[in-house]
This record gives sequence, C-alpha cells and structure tokens, in this order.
Amino acid sequence: MNIFSRSKVNPPPTSTNYVEGADLPPYGVSTEQGIEHFGAEDTEKAGVGQAHRPHHVDAEAERRVVRKLDWRLPPLVAALYLLAFLDRSNIGNARIAGMTKDLKLGRGNRYTWLLNIFYISYIIFEVFVIMWKIVPPHMWAAFCVLGWGLAATLQATTTTWAGEMACRFFLGFFEAGYGPGIPYLLSFFYLRHELGLRIGLFFSAAPLATTFAGALAYGITSGHAHIASWRLLFLVEGLPTLVMAPIAYFFLPDTPEKARFLTEDEKVIAKARGVRQVGDSVRVGGIDWKDVGLALLDIKCWFTALMYFSCNVSFSSLPVFLPTILEEMGFSAIDSQGLTAPPYFLSFLITIFSTWVADRTQQRGYTIVLLSIIGGVGYVILAATEVVGARYFGVYLAAAGIFPCIANILPWVLNNQGSDTRRGVGIALLNLIGQCGPLLGTNIYPSKDGPRYVKGLSVCAAFMFFNGFLAISLRTLLAWENKKLDQKYGPKGAQGDVIEFGTGIGEENYGANYRYVL
Repeated sequence: MNIFSRSKVNPPPTSTNYVEGADLPPYGVSTEQGIEHFGAEDTEKAGVGQAHRPHHVDAEAERRVVRKLDWRLPPLVAALYLLAFLDRSNIGNARIAGMTKDLKLGRGNRYTWLLNIFYISYIIFEVFVIMWKIVPPHMWAAFCVLGWGLAATLQATTTTWAGEMACRFFLGFFEAGYGPGIPYLLSFFYLRHELGLRIGLFFSAAPLATTFAGALAYGITSGHAHIASWRLLFLVEGLPTLVMAPIAYFFLPDTPEKARFLTEDEKVIAKARGVRQVGDSVRVGGIDWKDVGLALLDIKCWFTALMYFSCNVSFSSLPVFLPTILEEMGFSAIDSQGLTAPPYFLSFLITIFSTWVADRTQQRGYTIVLLSIIGGVGYVILAATEVVGARYFGVYLAAAGIFPCIANILPWVLNNQGSDTRRGVGIALLNLIGQCGPLLGTNIYPSKDGPRYVKGLSVCAAFMFFNGFLAISLRTLLAWENKKLDQKYGPKGAQGDVIEFGTGIGEENYGANYRYVL
C-alpha cells in the first residue's frame, strides 16, 4: 500500500528529529534500550519515549512504521467509506430497477426528496466531525457504521415512499459522523507531506464504490430473482456494512501509539512523529475554544468550503443521475447500469495519482485547477452535443475531474490550519458549507429536461470552472502569506529546530517554521 516504497523516486524526508528524550540512541533500537536512557523523573512524567529535548529517529525505522500504518489504516477506512458511498448512491441504480413503480416515485418530486432528505440530515449533523477528537475513534466509527448499515439494509423492506424517506434520513444521520471525519483522523497518523496520498487512497473508495454500484446493479437487475431487483440491490449492498461494524471496533486504532500492530519500539517512533507535528503526543480528548473562533474567522477555511460546495454540486448529482442520463441517451436500463462503471474506475485511478503528485510537489492549488478544467470541459461536452459517443466521452472527463478534485481539497484544508482544533473546525466548516452543494446538485435534473438535461449539465460545468478560480485565488493568498512569514522569521528553517515537547509548537502548528502548502 505504501506507494513511496514501490517507487524508484525517493519520498519527501520522513526522518523525525523530535523525540521526547534526554540522551536517547537513534530509534530503531529496542524499547528497553531506550528506557535505560530515561531518568526516573522523566519516565514518570512522560511515559515511555517521552522527555523534553529533540532526538534523532532512524529514517529507515520510521519508514517501517509508515509502511505498517499504510497497510492497515487507509485500507480499513477506505473499505468502510466504499460501503458508505455505495449505500448512499445506489438509489440511482434502484430507481431504474423498478423502485420508481413500486414506491410510486413518479408523483411530484418524490425521487428528488429522497435525495434531499439524505443531505438535509447529513448537513444538520456535520458537527459530529469533532467527535473524532472527543470520543475514542474505534468506538465512534463502529457506532456510525452499525447505524448506517441498519438504515441501508432496511431500505429493502420499505413499501412506501414515507418509509424510504425515513431510511434515507437516518442514513445521512450516521454517515455524517463517519466520512467527513476520516481526513481529520488521518492527520493524527501522517505528516503533512504524507497526508494527501493517504486521503486520496481513502477518498478513491467513492469512485470505486460507484464502479461497483454499476457492476453489481448490472448483475442483479439482469437476473430473475424471487424479490424485486431493487430490494435485492439494497440487501446485497447493505448487509456487508453490518459485518464491518465489529471490525471497525476491534481493528481501527485510536492513535498511532495505541495501534496493536506496532511494536513498543515502533510506538515510540509514532509518538515522536506526533511531537514533530504538533509539539505533543496527546491529541485526542479535548478542544481549544479559542482556536474554534479563530478558525471560523479565517478566510482560508471559507475558500475551501466554497470549493467543496462547488465540487459537490456535481459530485452528488453524477452518481444518482448518470444511469438515467445514459438510459435517455438510448441505452437500455441494464446496459446503462454497466456503462457507469468504466468512467468511475478511471476516476479512481486519477484520484490516487493526483494526490500522490500533489504530495510530491506540494502544489495542491495547481493540481485542483487542472482537475477542475478537465471536469468542466466534460460537462460542457455533455451539454453541448447530441452525439452519443462524444457525450459518453464527456462522462469520462467529468468523472475524472470531480472525484480527484475533492480528494485534493480535503488535505489542503488540513495542511493550512496550524492546530488540531483548527484543523477539526476547518473540516467541519468545509462539510457544513460544502454539503449544501448536493441540495442544489440533486435538484437541477428535473425529468422535464430529459433526455439532454442541458440546464443541469451547464450548472455543473459552471461550478467546476468556478472551483478552479477559487483554487488559484486561494493559492495566490497562501503564497502572499508565506512571503509575510519569511519576512517575519526569515526563510523556513532559519530559526533552527523550534519544536519543544508539551508546548504545542511543531512543524504543523503555527510557529517560525510553519508555512502554508500551496
């Protein structure tokens, strides 16, 4: 899973120079050897691996820790997010698999309300993102997974539109507690130049889920089951989520030093990485209310929130309306299910690749601008032509722009806030504003606009180009603020090592060596 280790290109330096210890040898030695160098007072006060002066960590030992994290953490949170996105977006496949007739969704705006109610509850309960800092993450994740798994599975039993509305409300309620908080959780485990790729691996589950949604729906709806195809679809895609709830409880680590798959020596290294980041190793258990206010007043948070809103107009509408768009382009209902898969698989690959490139270059702004243009051009093609082949090519471009854009916006928020509380508030605000985008996105494809849906596609194109404009504007602001920091402190690193244990001063918190990621 560690892409850096499989590449011939050396990753950014990960050697941690900041461990809480007096005269420790380089880490990578046994924990017992490390403890021998503690005085009784230091050990009692700080615990294993903790003291107060910088110390070198062996780079190869640190890479081993990162590889272990890579094999266990991103795959688990991505698998859960894959199920979450599958459970929220499969309603688009169910719609053309018989649900419209059985639940009488043709009356008024019933289908649109099924989409809206999910996002209404999702927006209302966005504040749950801060629970990742207050409640042990393994407990919070298991609670959310179990809740949305039940709601998703019970959709198969509904016989009325009102019953489906209730299921979708609780689906949004529980999913709001999971997906938005995972990038924040990952920031506790990875350094800022490592974070983007790992968020990309997590978020790539969204287009991958949509790929599976199309393939599974194709297989299910092309058969002849004893129950309605759309009910079977909800069962097949909802039950695995219930199985994953106990797995999340027992296997999701709360913090790096509590990860059961790390040795004692590796846990010391993981703590050292935390100290390097924020000047402390304790990061779960409370929030700084002053930082909450400062984050809300920071214009950078509002920039990224508006960017997320712009992307979500398209992001939310494409999976739930694409099967219908393809069907009205002339494909059969069954073929439409299958044809949704290839564009999303391409998006899955680009999501991982683009976040890796942005990590390597530390240029998230330019990456987002390029992806926004690709997505916007795709929507322009979809809106402007009636040629089926060209329109299907536009689907590829749209999918290749939307999902990777969001995967790069998420780490940009975390990279550019200088405390854990401010990073948490930034993510909460991002989702609170950004998740209003789906309320627009799911209402711009009324049935009367078919089969071309020019208005909806044009709106999505406009927002993708607007997203690019916001990205280049934010990058310009960040570059200006970095120049101000250089004038105040001198070039980055000119102050030497300024990290002190217990002070809250680290490479990723505000201080002399802190610079914004462009």
